[in-house]
Amino acid sequence: MLITGGAGFIGANLAHRLLSEGRAVIVFDNLARPGVVRNVEWLRREHGAHVQFEMGDVRNPRAVNGAVGRAGAVFHFAAQVAVTTSLDDPRHDFEVNARGTLNVLEAMRACDEPPPMLYTSTNKVYGSLEGIELREEGSRYWPIDAAVARHGVGEQRLSFQSPYGCSKGSADQYVLDYARSFGLPCIVFRMSCIYGPHQCGTEDQGWVAHFVRSVITGEPITLFGDGRQVRDLLFVDDLVDAMTIAVGGAATLRGRAFNIGGGVEHTVSLLELTQLLRQLHGRSPTVRHGEWRGGDQRYYVSDIRRFAAATGWRPRVSVREGVERVHAWTMREGATEGLGVVGRTVA
Repeated sequence: MLITGGAGFIGANLAHRLLSEGRAVIVFDNLARPGVVRNVEWLRREHGAHVQFEMGDVRNPRAVNGAVGRAGAVFHFAAQVAVTTSLDDPRHDFEVNARGTLNVLEAMRACDEPPPMLYTSTNKVYGSLEGIELREEGSRYWPIDAAVARHGVGEQRLSFQSPYGCSKGSADQYVLDYARSFGLPCIVFRMSCIYGPHQCGTEDQGWVAHFVRSVITGEPITLFGDGRQVRDLLFVDDLVDAMTIAVGGAATLRGRAFNIGGGVEHTVSLLELTQLLRQLHGRSPTVRHGEWRGGDQRYYVSDIRRFAAATGWRPRVSVREGVERVHAWTMREGATEGLGVVGRTVA
């Protein structure tokens, strides 16, 4: 099993599951994100020599060809992950997200028997969703449209916004087209907010982990906008379940894109998460407010019925249970590694 970006939060959790089941795993990563080297160290502690770590970059076609050529399945997670970073350096964002994905697809196309591939896209391919009318109620926004309130946002018309949305959206469409044009067994997950242990969360990406770490360390949290933005949260164990189901059923699911998140039963606003953390930790986080950021979605909840109908998968971990588990893990990590340190980059 090849996991590009395998040292990252999702990749490490998936690798741990697969290795625990006795699967051989190639963790392919350039370790560019601060803190992810700790995930490789954790996998090695847990699984020893069974972890095959390969320092590599998806922008390098030769490295990608070598890794994909040895794979029985590909989980393609390697990416530039933040809208803000894409605005600072659109060329880098494109090279990693769009060209890197094309390199993976071309490597698959060169195989005599192309392996199944799961690509992790994003809800940002739907843009800012300004067409969804909202009302303010208490600590959150609610959609006025009854169908959206009942089910969430479905796999609708694409509207790329920000360089990040364009690069991820381009890759999303290339994956689907290679399934159509070349018959590759590819599947796309358009993911909402994923959270869980081993996440190096920041203000720009991985906000649940960032909020948890900040309340423990006493560092201030910046809420951009009024904090009533609503997201559906999906605990990483539930995501890994969905991923293994999807790759196992690639023969029938190929060429399809699915919204993957917690759905309407696992929603929270930013303000509500700060209130939950006060209950769990015994003190309120320090909150500052910033201006709304371009492309921010005030309401995004995944309509997950399409994947549920195709596979029977449903999220199991509630928001409270999941946040409690992240809080407990972060407290344990802090006892040995220091909560004030997000991580370090290793060359």
